[in-house]
Amino acid sequence: METKTQFKFFIVDDDFFCANLYNQYLTNMDYNDVTLFANGIDCIDNLHLKPDIIFLDHNMEDITGFEVLKKIKRYNPNIYVVMVSGQENIKTAVDALKFGAFDYVIKGNDVNEKMTAIITKIIAVKEQLKKVCPGLIKRLLSIF
Repeated sequence: METKTQFKFFIVDDDFFCANLYNQYLTNMDYNDVTLFANGIDCIDNLHLKPDIIFLDHNMEDITGFEVLKKIKRYNPNIYVVMVSGQENIKTAVDALKFGAFDYVIKGNDVNEKMTAIITKIIAVKEQLKKVCPGLIKRLLSIF
């Protein structure tokens, strides 16, 4: 039987309902290492916990998702950050990707399916990186 790749997730959203919905969905998918943050500052302060994937709300009160994204990428560019937003603005999506987001998801009824597709994509990218550059990955990880 194939073992499921486990990830450490951060969910950063000031909307308590959305954050808990994403948490429940990940738990139902057998991902158990999920930490919720109600604001970007708490997320940044806990990056030392080494998350693999961060689902980051774009529009938060204390600090914008873009600001948090930039700080995450400065801290560790290898963290997969997925920007989640209620905005269907193409400029916002392009800017998120430009600042280093792995993907951009619009909040809606199908967000759970999109989360599954993104996690599958991340697993595929990680597998390809292992195949293409196995020595490079080990050298890079030894630096940290």
